Amino acid sequence: MNLGNEKALWLLFAVPVVLVPVYIWCFWCKAKTLKMLASSELLKKINTAVSLKKQIIKASLLVIAFAGIVAALTEPKWNPRPQQIKRKGRDIVILLDTSRSMLAEDIKPSRLERSKIAINDLLSKLGGDRIAIITFAGNSTVKCPLTQDYAFVRMVLADISTESASRGGTMIGDAIRKATEDVFDKQTREYKDLILITDGEDHDSFPLQAAEKAAADGIRIIAIGLGDEKEGARIPITGETGEKTFLKYNGKEVWSKLGGDTLRNVVYATEGGKYLPVEPGTTLDLGEIYEQLVASAQKRELESATMTVYDEKFQIFLALTIGLIIFEAFVSERKKI
Repeated sequence: MNLGNEKALWLLFAVPVVLVPVYIWCFWCKAKTLKMLASSELLKKINTAVSLKKQIIKASLLVIAFAGIVAALTEPKWNPRPQQIKRKGRDIVILLDTSRSMLAEDIKPSRLERSKIAINDLLSKLGGDRIAIITFAGNSTVKCPLTQDYAFVRMVLADISTESASRGGTMIGDAIRKATEDVFDKQTREYKDLILITDGEDHDSFPLQAAEKAAADGIRIIAIGLGDEKEGARIPITGETGEKTFLKYNGKEVWSKLGGDTLRNVVYATEGGKYLPVEPGTTLDLGEIYEQLVASAQKRELESATMTVYDEKFQIFLALTIGLIIFEAFVSERKKI
């Protein structure tokens, strides 16, 4: 027999520690109260119909019923048998821009924080796909290799900030090359999606050529562009004393605009590529994007494993408990005459 919730067994300590003492205390209080109302000789005459033995039986039935509830809570299982589990999915690599321009607050609470929230939402929708995260600014770093351990991905995601890259700038092309060469499996040309989340600013990293190389390796690029192409937004910075100002260059405030043309060229270089702009006031929903573009796409078998499965049998103990409670209700405390 296998137990799915062994911690529930601790509740059995309530039987000798709580239930039995409570019942003993109740019997004692009842006897003490009766002695206050009448003498011992009178009680023997008026209390002859009540059976102490049946009272104990009724209390025992309820204690056993409680034990039955505990047994059901342990989720007992038996009849083990092997079962082969096959998992299918695609390989998804997320390229997350962590340059300082992603601190702009035109997408609330900021471009970067909104992206991290959206990636968390995406993780809850994945159906067996492998996922990796690469952060990039002036250089690119593999924060998480391809994995199905989504809890680990969430832990990595929580630590990502604009400090994740050691160099400033935005090198989209380098990030795409990093994913193509160091993360994606080179043994197959299918089932590969690269989700690029950025404001599209690029510092001469030749992203179009990188996208063409990715397309040759069978990688599809889905680009999420954050920000406004015309007006843009200022980049907030916090001083040493905590005051909030905005990033300046040569004495003028820097306004970060969405580089939509760059992202359009990147996605159109790959088969089935898609460009999705997220302007101020709109919502970034990676879960919905995944369901529309990735979940419906062809998938491959990622792994096959043999697991031992059991038949759930908590219903037996639950039925026994209900039966004991019903039986206890029909047991009379009175003696047979």
